[in-house]
Amino acid sequence: MRLSTKGRYAVTAMLDLALHGSDGPVTLADISENQGISLSYLEQLFASLRSKGLVRGVRGPGGGYFLGRSADEISIANIICAVDEWVEFTRCRGQENCSGGHRCLTHSLWNSLSKQIYEFLEGITLEELIQNADVLDIDGQQKREKETLKLAS
Repeated sequence: MRLSTKGRYAVTAMLDLALHGSDGPVTLADISENQGISLSYLEQLFASLRSKGLVRGVRGPGGGYFLGRSADEISIANIICAVDEWVEFTRCRGQENCSGGHRCLTHSLWNSLSKQIYEFLEGITLEELIQNADVLDIDGQQKREKETLKLAS
């Protein structure tokens, strides 16, 4: 099973915001351009993220978004859950009615896997990701490509 596009894009957008939000509010248009995510999709994601307090918006000229809490207080699991996406490996979504209204033989196995994935993602914060050398390298590459495009225009 794979994490949905919704969850992956939410994490990517939040990481972009964490990387660039120290200079002032970040617009969804900037995130869209940086990460190749459609603006309308970002608007939907950020409505959910805002309602959970993970981002806060600033209106008007020069407006955009900031993180709603510090990067070390926002886990990847927080982000995925905020957009109502979760990787659940049981067929019954944890309801224990997977086999004719009862637990199936493998319910505990799949339920344990779901819990381990949650705990893994709960243990990773945006702060840890923005300190990651691979993330910083990719961010630098994206900035260089953006500058090259500006110079070519």
